[in-house]
Amino acid sequence: MSGALARLLFYPTLAYNVVMEKVSSRRWFNRVDQTVILGALPFRSMTKQLVDTENVRGVITMNEEYETKYFCNSAEEWQAAGVEQLRLSTVDLTGVPSLENLHRGVEFALQHRQEGTSVYVHCKAGRSRSATLAAAYLIRLHCWTPEEACQMLASIRPHILVRSAQMEMLRKYHHQVCGGQSS
Repeated sequence: MSGALARLLFYPTLAYNVVMEKVSSRRWFNRVDQTVILGALPFRSMTKQLVDTENVRGVITMNEEYETKYFCNSAEEWQAAGVEQLRLSTVDLTGVPSLENLHRGVEFALQHRQEGTSVYVHCKAGRSRSATLAAAYLIRLHCWTPEEACQMLASIRPHILVRSAQMEMLRKYHHQVCGGQSS
């Protein structure tokens, strides 16, 4: 049911995000650190800016296929622009990235960090699914608690919305990578 609801609400909520970026202080994307950029759907028209200005060489797509079908680069189009794409499909609105996908995404980001390049982590709005992955990255990097990681993200991107089920998954991730310790 949640998948069907997400599909039904996808275009209206995408339009809402576009409007909010135009009429409020929301930005389409925000840089978290020298490696990770957290943002909304990277439209094809943004490719040159992301590659040339932001040094993006990796994209982590938290969307399902239908969400990126019309407006975003395919894996082949990203590759032609010199960008590697990792798709970690997660249902919109109610979805929680799996522990396995959090590990895969964070390793991907850390690989790009080592290479000195940037990774654009996104879902539809850059608020929940992708914010969960960006928080996992910060947890792995700094051994911060999920709350500390989300607070840091909120200081950069105030409209993030990491829901309780996503926080619970981040607690499991934190326990795995930090053994329960925190900074």
